[in-house]
Amino acid sequence: MRISRRHVAAAGALALATASLPSASRAESADEAAVTKAIDDLGKAMIAADKTKLDALVSDQLSYGHSSGRIETKAMFIDVFVSKKSVYKSIVLTEPKVAVVGNNAIARHVFAVDYESDGKPGSAKVGVMQVWVKEGGAWKLLARQAFRLAS
Repeated sequence: MRISRRHVAAAGALALATASLPSASRAESADEAAVTKAIDDLGKAMIAADKTKLDALVSDQLSYGHSSGRIETKAMFIDVFVSKKSVYKSIVLTEPKVAVVGNNAIARHVFAVDYESDGKPGSAKVGVMQVWVKEGGAWKLLARQAFRLAS
C-alpha cells in the first residue's frame, strides 16, 4: 500500500482525537495502582481483624466517619475489629475512582458489607470518600467519610 499525505493527515487527526478522550481510557499511574492496592489490603485486614496490618495501613491522625455521623480515631477504628465487636464477613467495593494529587489521594467507591455486630447479622451499602496520604513511601488512610446513597 502506498502512503499518501491523506493517510498521514488521517493518522494525525486520529492521534489527536485519541489524546483528547476522557481520562477513563488512560492507564492507571503507579501511585493510583498503589492506592487501589492499599484500599484492597485495608478491606482484607478488616475482614481478618489483623491489628498489625490495620495499624500499618492507617495514619495515626485517622478521622474515620460513619454514615451515622459517628467519628472514630485510629485506636477506636482498630479496636472495633480486634475486639470482635463487629465481625466483617465480606466487603465488596464497586464504582472505584482514585485521583492522586502529590502525596495525597482521593478515593471514592460504593462499600457493601455483610457483618455481625453483637451476635446479630447485618449488612450495609454506603458511598465512601477516603483521603490517603503517602507517609514514608507507604499509602495510609488519613480520612474516611461514609454517606447514605440516594434510593
